[in-house]
Amino acid sequence: MRLGEAFRELWRSGAGKGGLLLLLLLFAGAGYVLATYPLDFGDRTWSNPNRWVDNPKAAAPIWMNRLNATPLPEHQILSIGEPTETKEARAGRIETYRIPFTYNFTEPPTFLAVTLADVTYKERPPLISLSLARPDGNEVRLLRHAVRGPREGETGPFHRYVEDPLRVQLSTDESTITSMQEFLAETFERQVDERTLRGLVDRAAFGTPSEDDELTLTPLTGDYELVVQAAFRDADDKLGQLRFVIGGAVYGYMGTDSLGRDLAQGLLFGLPVALFIGLVVAVVETAIGVVLGITSGYLGGRTDLLIQRAADIVANVPVLPLLIFMLFVIGPSLFVILFVLIAFSWPGLTIQIRAMVLHTRTNALVEAIQSLGSSHSRVMFRHILPQIAPYVVSRLIFAAPSAILAEAGLSFLGLGDPSIPTWGQILEAGFRTGGVYVGYWWWIVPPGLLIVLTALTFMLLSLGLEPVVNPRLRRSR
Repeated sequence: MRLGEAFRELWRSGAGKGGLLLLLLLFAGAGYVLATYPLDFGDRTWSNPNRWVDNPKAAAPIWMNRLNATPLPEHQILSIGEPTETKEARAGRIETYRIPFTYNFTEPPTFLAVTLADVTYKERPPLISLSLARPDGNEVRLLRHAVRGPREGETGPFHRYVEDPLRVQLSTDESTITSMQEFLAETFERQVDERTLRGLVDRAAFGTPSEDDELTLTPLTGDYELVVQAAFRDADDKLGQLRFVIGGAVYGYMGTDSLGRDLAQGLLFGLPVALFIGLVVAVVETAIGVVLGITSGYLGGRTDLLIQRAADIVANVPVLPLLIFMLFVIGPSLFVILFVLIAFSWPGLTIQIRAMVLHTRTNALVEAIQSLGSSHSRVMFRHILPQIAPYVVSRLIFAAPSAILAEAGLSFLGLGDPSIPTWGQILEAGFRTGGVYVGYWWWIVPPGLLIVLTALTFMLLSLGLEPVVNPRLRRSR
């Protein structure tokens, strides 16, 4: 059967049509990742905790708010732009930035943080203050920071927080806690000690104390305004970037893990990795098994004995202890896993192909070709291989999901490459950190479903190929 006829036959069946559509979807997703993600995404981004420091930890997907009767706080990041007001002073100038935002959630933020970057001054270091104007007309100071002065021997202009931005966790900052104590005392006449207020800064900034209990803070909803003031001495002094983070309880399309990593990005990057593992292992394993099986069955004799004894030995090697030993000596590596999966998966196919070739080499067509003086390689790969090709193709398709499941299982056992995020590693991290026990389902279910979906894709393709492989099914249809 020609390739076009085989494709039409595959498309006629529901299983084949579903498998082709799912395969197209998987390859489209993999192509998108390869076009938009850097190849070193694992080392540079996924494994870099500084990249995710502003994300909420273990946050549910944002679309969960559509299912919840009471929406959870959404993650917000506010950044300064152009100053809304510039006032000349005796000692320089004061720039004011006002950023309005709305907070309409009945739960307080999970954390508050501010990041300063790219501050430049010529002589005197600037003073930066951060305040929050609340819907009740009150204003609470959150931060007052003096930029680090010149070091000995350093000449201006001075650049601060360029390569290493300054990040202040307001929820635990001592100066913020002190300011919050003063705010509660002056505005609500509540005397709260520092130890009690620690951990309640977010609630105090976005809430009001109850009349009965000073520790009970009711979230205050409405329109807020972030007020940033920077006092500069020279006209060339500037504040390059300021980012204010209001931590939410929901984030992104797939939520976050305990480190704040966006699981949607990790799951997407794992798609081409899974397809790469499945296709490479399937193609190389099938090629080795077919070549050795045809050679063993056709040539026979000592060659057959040598190949079959090698297959028996490799098939009985304990793979898991060997892999653990190799990873311990060489280090965790995806290529070590690929090598082990390929090196110990060919014996079964070799034995099956040999049995088929033993039957095929005795038919009249092969004997006639041999009598014409054709070489062994021509007989094996030009006349015997096409007769067993349908079985080889079906076995190739079955080998791909097996390799993907094997890698996921090894990663789940902690034997994966930590520099490359895979679905198995995301599952392993969820179980290792207890996500499955505390109800972080978005950390466990999506990677498992993606593994199942990929395996289902290749299973549907194999079912659709049955009429292509077996002519009797075509005639019966």
